[in-house]
Amino acid sequence: MVNITEKVILPVNKAKTEKLHCALCQRDISVEHLLVRSTSTHEIVIHWFDSIDQLYEHNQRSQIDFAVLASGEDRNWLTPFVYQIKMHTTLQFIPILVYAPNADRNLLVANFKAGADDVILEQWDWEVIEAKIEMMISRSKRDLSVNPTTKLPGANAIEFEIDRRLKGNETIAVCYADLDNFKAYNDYYGYVYGDKLILITSHIIRNVVHDLTKDGFVGHIGGDDYVFLIPLEKVDLVCKNIISTFDRMVPFRYAEVDRERGWIEVADRRGAVEKFPIMTISIAVIINQRKTFRHPGEMSHMMADLKKYTKSLPGSNYMVERRKKY
Repeated sequence: MVNITEKVILPVNKAKTEKLHCALCQRDISVEHLLVRSTSTHEIVIHWFDSIDQLYEHNQRSQIDFAVLASGEDRNWLTPFVYQIKMHTTLQFIPILVYAPNADRNLLVANFKAGADDVILEQWDWEVIEAKIEMMISRSKRDLSVNPTTKLPGANAIEFEIDRRLKGNETIAVCYADLDNFKAYNDYYGYVYGDKLILITSHIIRNVVHDLTKDGFVGHIGGDDYVFLIPLEKVDLVCKNIISTFDRMVPFRYAEVDRERGWIEVADRRGAVEKFPIMTISIAVIINQRKTFRHPGEMSHMMADLKKYTKSLPGSNYMVERRKKY
């Protein structure tokens, strides 16, 4: 019996280069060997799970590309489980393939309504399912505008999530984080090191938010701009932890000589050389405590002003806008 939390890398052809992470929940049926054949052009890593918490843990560690829910005779769990995944603030973006051979049409309809990306009721056709898996992943990346560097939800998904929470009358804090002096760092060390710093920052924000909040959401607008949504009561805790982790880790992305003197020298477009201190992070926070805001656009003006002020302060900072909207 395979441990449902165990991660297994199945044997693959040496010519395969791209790795796919599949989360698999199967009951009264075994499909892992079929999945291997239906992902013949990729290396596949299968993560067994049997609960939302286990799927969340796998996604935190490995960024799940798609999930398969496979069932034999007992199919009553499928539809509620699909719905539960699709209602999760983070897991909702994972494409889901439901496999229930010889089930009736009612199950097909119910699972599509619950949010499944595809439902297979006939026997496994590995070529057809391979095409379906590739299309699910491609469609998911396109629809989510996933950032290629960080694999975090992009601008469209961020706006959708903010709008969804506002319409649900949630009391939320919308936090906009960006890096101070990133352009100078990118110009000085090159875009390869700049991309690594962007990725490291995304890991810091994502891990802190997800570790400290149950329903936190993290997105990447692009470049060095990130947005995360958290409960109002967690603002101080989350922002302080992001800043402290960032300030401990990022100086070591500088060469020792630059780190010890505390700055780098970068020439502007006119050739004038300027000193830039070690990078810091600024976080502007807009709250919807009184449910004042009705859509994301109402926050944008205040966010721009607050962001500008926060970045004008020395070092890493976070600032909460507590005034009424204007």
